[in-house]
Amino acid sequence: MSSKSNNQGRAYEYIFLNVLFDEISKIREVWIEKNSSFSASEKAWETLSEEEKEIYKLSALTGVNTVLDLEPLIFEKNNDTLNLKIQADDNGKKGDVRDIIIMRENINWEIGLSLKHNHFAVKHSRLSKKLDFGKKWYNISCSEEYWKKVKPIFDFLEEEKRKKTLWKEILNKDKDVYFPLLEAFKIEILKQNKEEIGLLENMLKYLLGKFDFYKVISIDTKRITRVQSYNLYGTLNQEGVHKKRKIEIPIVLLPNRIVSLDFKPGSLNTLELYLNNGWQFTFRIHNASSKVETSLKFDIQIVGMPTSIISIDSKWKI
Repeated sequence: MSSKSNNQGRAYEYIFLNVLFDEISKIREVWIEKNSSFSASEKAWETLSEEEKEIYKLSALTGVNTVLDLEPLIFEKNNDTLNLKIQADDNGKKGDVRDIIIMRENINWEIGLSLKHNHFAVKHSRLSKKLDFGKKWYNISCSEEYWKKVKPIFDFLEEEKRKKTLWKEILNKDKDVYFPLLEAFKIEILKQNKEEIGLLENMLKYLLGKFDFYKVISIDTKRITRVQSYNLYGTLNQEGVHKKRKIEIPIVLLPNRIVSLDFKPGSLNTLELYLNNGWQFTFRIHNASSKVETSLKFDIQIVGMPTSIISIDSKWKI
């Protein structure tokens, strides 16, 4: 992700948190934790133009209203204080993709929001000469066969980096770098999946997170905010004693079988993963900078999802 995109994402977190605070405080006591992540987001917010700030506010208010409709426990009146905070980015490395946490400590309840500003990517993981993606993704170390296949590719990249080569100067990078690396990646997953029953469950927890969350996506060109429910473990949309839900969010079935994992037709840099229970992903590998580096970055997208993931598109009210 570019520094500009990262800055926009932080700014969106800041205004979303503050709009949440404003709307909730009309009904009940609410408090914001002013941690280092909050300060970084506030700093990013101040870099926006006034016109950009207005757009972000419209998007945030639309998304906040949708989330509030889905979560009765936010507004259920009690003697406790509802707490809000922005999480540190490092939590994503531990399998927690939530950017904003909404919690009530006295009933041991919390929900999380994953915010996206004009992009839909799930993860930006990497492959490198020493990075054991199997251990990181699904807790099974990559095989010796995998390391033997990828070593010549990364040795080549190390040599080109030493020569300060630019990616545009490598004329056959799709054929000589991307394709063989993805082929080794594909074969490794298919082989490991045959031998390990829990591989897919662990991989989905890595890609989607170990906690339930709502994904909130601001789509500025269409003037809509999309809210999707990832109720993988059944913790979203709980009813209160007095406050009942308006919409019931179903629990999502995780996949347990690979239907297909192969290259996208006509592509040498993108794999398509089809799983049962309605899950589909693409894995596009690419260089993250103009200069050759010794690691390559994934752009992982969800292109198909179960119907039990509720997706609500709401137009901004201007």
